[in-house]
Amino acid sequence: MEKRKLVIIGSGPAGYTAAIYAARANLHPLLFEGFMAGPAGGQLMTTTEVENYPGFPDGILGPELMEAFRKQAIRFDTKILTEDVESVDFSKRPFTVRGSKTVVQAESVIIATGATAKRLEIDGAGDDQFWQKGVTACAVCDGAAPIFRNQPLFVIGGGDSAVEEAIFLTKYASRVYIVHRRDELRASKIMAARALKHPKIELLWNSAIEKIEGDQVVRKVRLKNLVTEKVEERAAGGVFFAIGHQPNTGFLEGQLKLNPAGYIVVKSGSTNTSVHGVFACGDVQDPTYRQAVSAAGTGCMAALDAERWLSHEGID
Repeated sequence: MEKRKLVIIGSGPAGYTAAIYAARANLHPLLFEGFMAGPAGGQLMTTTEVENYPGFPDGILGPELMEAFRKQAIRFDTKILTEDVESVDFSKRPFTVRGSKTVVQAESVIIATGATAKRLEIDGAGDDQFWQKGVTACAVCDGAAPIFRNQPLFVIGGGDSAVEEAIFLTKYASRVYIVHRRDELRASKIMAARALKHPKIELLWNSAIEKIEGDQVVRKVRLKNLVTEKVEERAAGGVFFAIGHQPNTGFLEGQLKLNPAGYIVVKSGSTNTSVHGVFACGDVQDPTYRQAVSAAGTGCMAALDAERWLSHEGID
């Protein structure tokens, strides 16, 4: 069985950045970048234009950005396995990491498996239809794109996230509609009040989007009132899912402390988890920001934390 000082589980901005820093520190990391559980490279692999990552004034395609991260990690001698991690054993050291093909023992582990935006199964919202062609799950990431400017935009959800995204989108949209299945928001009272008072936001109560239509991009939505069953079509420039994220922690099976929503709990100001020698970075431990640049930042932190921990433990 192969043994490593450091194994990184996950890729994307967090995992690849952790690999770059760890490799430059001569930790010779092994990185499981994923395969079937999610695209290697993370959520940016399903994103088109990325315009808010520093250093690219004209923007860059998500897959291109992640390929650059990956090549940089490899350049500094990161070994990458394109397979999923199915289980881990953190009960004793060295830790055991079981991939779909490879089993490795590790003195330390960094987890960077990210989180997956929740979506509804709506006709037209699939990956092979209008996903990232007007349908998205991150207003902060995508809302400023030219495709959405001065367009009617629809936000699906009823919690604080939905209201926050709707308010953010008012900077760019001609009008923002919050589509909610109930007759009152689940958001906190103060957030709900902001939505109700905002002149560019309209609440569509007891409603659901049945279908998203367009040509190369989203052009209209078909709405159904769940009480009256009336169906209507409205012009649309974009549809934003705001119904939460699911952290990719299923493979841990009780090995680490998680918060009630399933995110890995880390010690404040660090990437240390509840198990010494195991670190977490990126969206898998971040329910708040969920940005590529913040994920990369915590990937750097995790590599530095792992390097210092290994040195403290006398593992050279």
